[in-house]
Formats: sequence, structure tokens, C-alpha cells
Amino acid sequence: MKRTTGQDRTVTRRWRPATQAVRGGTARSEFGETSEAIFMTSGFCYDEAEEAAARFRGERPGMTYSRLQNPTVQMLEERLCLLEGAEACRVTASGMAAMSAALMSHLSAGDHLVAGAAAFGSCRVLTDTILPRFGVETTIVDARDPQAWAKARRRNTKAFFFETPANPTIDIADIRAISDIGHDAGALVIVDNAFASPVLQRPIEFGADVVAYSATKLMDGQGRVLAGAVLGPAEWMEKTLLAFTRHTGPNLSPFNAWVVLKSLETLDLRVSRACENALRVARFLERRGVTVLYPGLASHPQHELAMQQMSAGGTIMAMTLDGGRPRAHALLDALELIDISNNVGDSRSLMTHPASTTHYSVSAETREAMGIGEGMLRLSVGLEDAQDLIDDLGQALDRVGL
Repeated sequence: MKRTTGQDRTVTRRWRPATQAVRGGTARSEFGETSEAIFMTSGFCYDEAEEAAARFRGERPGMTYSRLQNPTVQMLEERLCLLEGAEACRVTASGMAAMSAALMSHLSAGDHLVAGAAAFGSCRVLTDTILPRFGVETTIVDARDPQAWAKARRRNTKAFFFETPANPTIDIADIRAISDIGHDAGALVIVDNAFASPVLQRPIEFGADVVAYSATKLMDGQGRVLAGAVLGPAEWMEKTLLAFTRHTGPNLSPFNAWVVLKSLETLDLRVSRACENALRVARFLERRGVTVLYPGLASHPQHELAMQQMSAGGTIMAMTLDGGRPRAHALLDALELIDISNNVGDSRSLMTHPASTTHYSVSAETREAMGIGEGMLRLSVGLEDAQDLIDDLGQALDRVGL
């Protein structure tokens, strides 16, 4: 394949994010296509036997198998590196494949993990149930409190893992402070950045080692494909993550990689518009007397920290209604425009009841400790006209007596 003009990193890293999101990583075949091609192939051919052997030995460049390399997938990985400011990237079949690979490739029996309490339900199952089955001990801490991380450190602590903003409580963790504590303990600091995306927050700039994503969310942003990504230092990616993924196979399909590639071209525009909408919606809900957690509001307990780390308040908020699950479900049922859905980061506004959906798999006691009450709802704001969203929420609040 012929690289498009200027596609070496010394040039592309000088480009601004909006340009990188459109052109970064692009490679063209001999046909000179303007849009990235989809290479729907499982394997590759060689001119001679020794060429195949040399590629497998790592002595010659070239692809061997789409579980390991694929032209479309590599374009996506290169573009994400540029957007994130990372040395290397591996994309995966889903967000949970990314989280699992990042942790399981790095941790071994006898190691200790410190993880933030507020997290996606499947991440809590991973840290609390799955990893301990393989001899990894986990300590859960309040991610908002740097001293809790410091107190949890042990001689065998190998990794820190947290989300910011967290799902669904929208807790904000101090990336720089936690990274400093983790590095002092010799731990790898892994941040799930799915709720922000590199448009709003780049954890590596604040000291994180590894950034993991559900690219299903804002990166695709249109509810079409599952995808994940892990980004970090080139040496760790090659010797640790790739050594794990090449044999376990959580690879992303070329078609899904292409969909995310095309979506990245509009990521900045979509996230910016959705953030504007979210702030208007959050202000409306606050005026209505609803308890709202949104980083862009001054009422958020960690508003100042959020604005130090993020360029805007994000597209997702949590609200809590008096009356518990019955009233929360009633409000969902009263919506006319906003969809009931457990996804986030979509161009369509989506709302869900975490206790009965995304966090159903964790115990009621764990949900309570995480701050997920029966009256909590999570709202992912999309690209509709903000006033239509406000009107829909207003009529739904009226119908449930709020």
C-alpha cells in the first residue's frame, strides 16, 4: 500500500486534532482511493516461503494474519494514536475486550490491583470476581479520594484502574494525583476514558500510562458497531498487551474498524454539539429541582477538577428522582423522544435505569456502595435540537409529578 503524502509521524503529530481525526493514519492502495478501503481478508499471501517465515520471525515488514495485523485496522490504530497522543494502539472487538486485555495481560497470580469503586457493571465483575479467580487480589477504593489510593498500595500492587468520568455516577478522579501515587508504588495506571473521548480529555497528558476505550460509544457514536481500544507505551503494548491478544484473539473486524475510522472524522463536531446540548439540558433539570450530576455544572462536587482535566462537561449526566425505581421507570415510560437504551455516546439521546440494566449484574450492596440508587437515571445526550430534548423531559417530569 502507498502511504498518502505526509503520513509519517513527524508530520502527522504536528497536525491539530481536527485534521488528525480526518486524515491521520490514512493509507492508499494503488487505486488512490480518497476514502479508506476495507480489507475484508483473514489472511495474506507471500511471494515465496522464506518471505512468510521472515515475517513470522519479525525480520521483515508485512502482514501475516488479520488476528494480528490488517490494513484497515492499522489505519484506525494509527489515527487513535495521533488523537490520544500515545505511542501505540491495539483495537479490540468491544470495550470490555479492551478492559479485560489491558488488565489480564499485565496481571498475574499473586499480584494486587487497586480499582475505583464507581465503574461500569461489567468492569466491577471483572475486578471483583473474574480476576480473583486467577489469583489477582483487588482492593476497591473511592476513586475521588487520592489518599484512598495511597493507603491501598502494597508491595505487590501492579496496577491502578479507574474511570473518569465514572459510569454512571459521573465521579471525577484526579488523574495526575492518582498517577503520581501509582508510579510511586511501581503500578501501571490504566484509565477508562470512554465517557470523555480524546476530544475532551487525554489522560496520558496527566500522567496515565494506558488509556482504554469502549469505541462503541462516542468514537462510533451512532449505535452501529462494537469496538474497543487500548493505547499506551510502545514497549508495553508490544511485549505485554500484544503477547496476550495475539493468542487470545479479541481482535476487531476490518469492517467495524472502517466504521469507526469514518466516525472519527466527525468526532469533534459530534462531541462539541452534544456537550452544548448536555449543558442546556442539565441546566434545565437543575432549574426544575431535579438532582443532577453533570461535570459542566458548578453544582457538581468536582466541577473545578473536571474543568482542569476536560475541555467541556461531556455528553452524559446522572439524575436522581425521589420515589426510587417506580418513579424512575415511570419517567422512562413517559418519554416521547428520548429512547430507553443502555448505550451511551450515541447521536440519539438515550436514557437508562442503571440499577436494573447496566449494573444489574452487581449486588445491591455493591450498587449502594458505588452510589447507584434505585432512583438514579443516566442520560446520554445526543445531537437533536436541545429544546426538543428539554420539552420531552419537561412533559415526562410533569407526568410523574415532578
